[in-house]
Amino acid sequence: MRAIWTGAITFGLVNVPVKVYSATEDHDISLHQVHDKDGGRIKYQRRCEICGKIVSYDHINKAFDDGDKTVVLTEKDLSMLPAERSREIEVVEFVPSEQLDPIMFDRSYFLEPDSKSPKAYALLRRTLEETDRTAIVHFALRQKTRLGALRVRGDVLMLQSLLWEDEVREADFPALEESPRVSAKELEMSSALVDSFASDFNPEKFSDEYQEELKKLIDAKLEEGDALDTAKTFGEEAESEDTGAEVIDLMEALRKSVEKNRNDGATSTTKEQARKKKG
Repeated sequence: MRAIWTGAITFGLVNVPVKVYSATEDHDISLHQVHDKDGGRIKYQRRCEICGKIVSYDHINKAFDDGDKTVVLTEKDLSMLPAERSREIEVVEFVPSEQLDPIMFDRSYFLEPDSKSPKAYALLRRTLEETDRTAIVHFALRQKTRLGALRVRGDVLMLQSLLWEDEVREADFPALEESPRVSAKELEMSSALVDSFASDFNPEKFSDEYQEELKKLIDAKLEEGDALDTAKTFGEEAESEDTGAEVIDLMEALRKSVEKNRNDGATSTTKEQARKKKG
């Protein structure tokens, strides 16, 4: 694994140097979009709706649209906002672990001690274990200030970013306003059904069946020779886009063609008139 960044957990006068790693990864097979007729790769271009040109990333700003007006935000504007000015994971409070609602959990990160003497790291981990507490922290990552939960997983400290309170929706369903009556017999039967499925959770028992079957399907097509040369799926336009060449849209091409034909026609008429005068 490669560290995302290095920093320190701070609470009071205690400073715990750490390296931060992504704790999860996506194993989904990446699929592209292609034209069903010829297998050509479908591309999305960054085209300006005013000048019609394709724009490179270094000439793209961000903007907010409120419906009537658009506010353009430059890199200079954004640099003045709270961002990754420090590499601190600041503990603001320690709370009972059971008070955290799992719906608030977002991304997970492993924290590795980044010190020749990891005693402070071990002490914090042990303290969280013994007190059954979770540290609520503030930190910044990818130009955003975040709320997080610092907790223990095995021998490792784990940081989980939390959703802000206003990012969690309320479940307001009219059908649940009046709780339907459940009889003792129905509850007994339902509990018996739950008992018949009872087990200890072991994630190794489960796998992504869709991705496994998708991989088999792809392998089978490759083995049967049912595949295209990847370079050919990009077609001849790939080179022009990579070199920054302007791709002219259909309406522009038609307009220029009409103008050219008109000019050619006018030139021919003038030449014919001049020839007749000479004759």
